[in-house]
Amino acid sequence: MYTRSELLDIVVIDGQARGIVTRNLITGETQTHAAHAVVLATGGYGNVFYLSTNAKYCNVTAAWRAHKKGAYFANPCFTQIHPTCIPVSGDYQSKLTLMSESLRNDGRVWVPKTVEMAERVRKGEVKPQDIKEDDRDYFLERKYPAFGNLVPRDVASRNAKQMCDEGRGVGSTGLAVYLDFADVIKRTSAEAVSQKYGNLFEMYEKITDENPYEMPMRIYPAVHYTMGGLWVDYNLQTTIPGLYAAGECNFSDHGANRLGASALMQGLADGYFVIPYTIGDYLASTPPKPVTTDHPAFAEAKAGVQARVEQLLSINGNRTPDQFHKALGHIMWEYCGMARNAEGLKHAKAAIQQLRREFWQDVKVVGSNEDMNQALEKAGRVADFLELGELMVDDALDRNESCGGHFREEYQTPEGEALRDDDHYAYVAAWEYMGDNQPERLNKEELVFENVKLTQRSYK
Repeated sequence: MYTRSELLDIVVIDGQARGIVTRNLITGETQTHAAHAVVLATGGYGNVFYLSTNAKYCNVTAAWRAHKKGAYFANPCFTQIHPTCIPVSGDYQSKLTLMSESLRNDGRVWVPKTVEMAERVRKGEVKPQDIKEDDRDYFLERKYPAFGNLVPRDVASRNAKQMCDEGRGVGSTGLAVYLDFADVIKRTSAEAVSQKYGNLFEMYEKITDENPYEMPMRIYPAVHYTMGGLWVDYNLQTTIPGLYAAGECNFSDHGANRLGASALMQGLADGYFVIPYTIGDYLASTPPKPVTTDHPAFAEAKAGVQARVEQLLSINGNRTPDQFHKALGHIMWEYCGMARNAEGLKHAKAAIQQLRREFWQDVKVVGSNEDMNQALEKAGRVADFLELGELMVDDALDRNESCGGHFREEYQTPEGEALRDDDHYAYVAAWEYMGDNQPERLNKEELVFENVKLTQRSYK
């Protein structure tokens, strides 16, 4: 096992994945490893938004290296934005905290009915528990009486954003709504609620210094999961023979919405039930020729990795990788987040292209390659996020419909719900890398439903 190492390239020989190139994160040494096949299980790319519930080390680099070597990237714009997260509290934050969706079983989501009341709350003139029932808008219960606070995540997230956009958000930033447990505490007891949610209430209080037994929680949507990823077949093999992708780094199992318990599901399905058998079938049916790291392809890939590292170190600009990452995250969140439209997506594409040009001219990477250098690690990952961000925008711009986590404002029902176009967009969008600074080619895998009839969902 090679711990504290980062994959920076895939080695492809005669059309087959035959090894990888890594960088030791402690010593900076570039290492090569030969293999009969390669399996990526490197997680999702939610940190393209900078702020997400993912661990800070989560990145797209391994999957993106594979993509640039020929692996298709599928449905990149399909992102799950979780409605039940602790809101942003300042520019210093590097990640967000996810609260359990189970809280919506008993908590009631609301905002003040008027902008004037919300402004008083934000200024601290009125406490939320002192606002009368008639002055509250339980907007999910009002808009979706059949499901109430239990509507799907994408619906709850978009509606929370809408309330804040209307000026009715709460908290010091105005980017939060309330999740209130007063009714269930009154109906049962604080002790009963503690037995169900005690650990979550304790975590919330430690982070916010607010007691959710006495006042409503503040929540706001945050990026949590990416349904897109490397395209794979039923054997979890990418379009590069011998290269497999398992877990969140592939696109399988999920469509425009993330399925529940997905981490457990994909961990078990991909890692336990699928890959041990399918990779064995590949090795048995196509016995690869012996290859060692002495093959010229390894030296070529290693040289490419080292040249990229040296390039990042040599720019010596004025802005840190984090500054570029935050700027990218802002673009993605504002224009390719919970709601998108053509005008905004076109603006985002131009802004990302400009930011990418500035990155390669003005990024500041301190230190050297010969030791632990987190600035260098971040710079490499941000460079890949910049390219991925543009592809996400292209994917969202190409899909002229609304479906699940992809909500195009131009395509909605009169009631403001997602309006799909199954006649034209019932396909997996598998993007093919065509070279640096070249538009990617869209390949379509048609979706055929034999036992399930596609219908327009309604939670009214």
